[in-house]
Amino acid sequence: MRIGNNPNNEEIIDADIAFHRVIIPVYIPSEEDYFKDAFQIFNYCLTSLIKTSSTPLKVSVISNGSCTTVNEKLLEFQKKGVIDELVIETEGIGKINSVLKALRTAEERLITITDADVLFDDGWEDAVTTVFKNFPKAGVVCPVPVFRKHFHLTSNIWLRYLFSKKLRFRPVINPEAMTQFARSIGWSRLDNKYKDVIATLRSKNGTSAVVGSAHFVATYKREVFSEIPAGNSKYKIRGNSEYLYTDVPVIKKGGFRLTTPNNYAFHMGNVLEDWMTEKFEKLKENKKTNEKPVLKALKKPVLYPMLVEKLFKFSLSFAFIKRTVLKMKGLTNQQIRDFTGGN
Repeated sequence: MRIGNNPNNEEIIDADIAFHRVIIPVYIPSEEDYFKDAFQIFNYCLTSLIKTSSTPLKVSVISNGSCTTVNEKLLEFQKKGVIDELVIETEGIGKINSVLKALRTAEERLITITDADVLFDDGWEDAVTTVFKNFPKAGVVCPVPVFRKHFHLTSNIWLRYLFSKKLRFRPVINPEAMTQFARSIGWSRLDNKYKDVIATLRSKNGTSAVVGSAHFVATYKREVFSEIPAGNSKYKIRGNSEYLYTDVPVIKKGGFRLTTPNNYAFHMGNVLEDWMTEKFEKLKENKKTNEKPVLKALKKPVLYPMLVEKLFKFSLSFAFIKRTVLKMKGLTNQQIRDFTGGN
């Protein structure tokens, strides 16, 4: 039986939407063996994210088949107001499907999707927003320069600036951070040929961005996700899920895939190390601003962008063309051999 009227009937939803939402999928099925440091690493991720941001972020955490003890800790974070939205899935539904739980209803202008093992550094949000401001066609911006991403889903940049001096290979600003990333994914070292120069794009006001973007942490303009597939991913992890749901939509919407020229985040992996704690303890509490920068909306290109991408990749399969492009953009003969494996 129902008596009276629900006081929420016909109440208008508060339209004061934040500028920036961050979505973090979390998979910690136990706190032993491979995952013994996982929650502490996630704690560093979440705390560093909020501490170093420049705007009051909205944070969505999706627990994807995590164990009960982890879910209880996440609930405590939510009670403290650290997490705005918490979704707990008792069975693993996969990384991308976890992200979609929050992504499909997100209305913020910028949306960051990050793995749970990323340590955010001072100034990361300002640096990312600056790239969006200076490059109106930016669709995604990563705060971590990663080697050899310059030809991955970047045909719209290369074809537009092929004969422009704005697109050039220039020295890497922070080669040690690039080495640290390589170590975090299991490489014992990173040869100099991977971290001496990197493809960069100059804006009208002379600022730079790195061409290409990784996706373990990246910030997107909201309209990019109007191009995602209608259904869910069939993969729990890897496969082509991140390619289809986070990489390709940027190109389909006509956006550039870019990265900040300096390093503003660190991939931690699954083992807690001393440098992580040292870096975490040195982070500064950033004063928040409610300013919401106006960023230019992306317009979907007339030509089918994925066809252009395939044709560009096909042209680069010819060694002469690839070497010519690399030479035009400032590489020496030795660097070209390093970039092409001698082909």
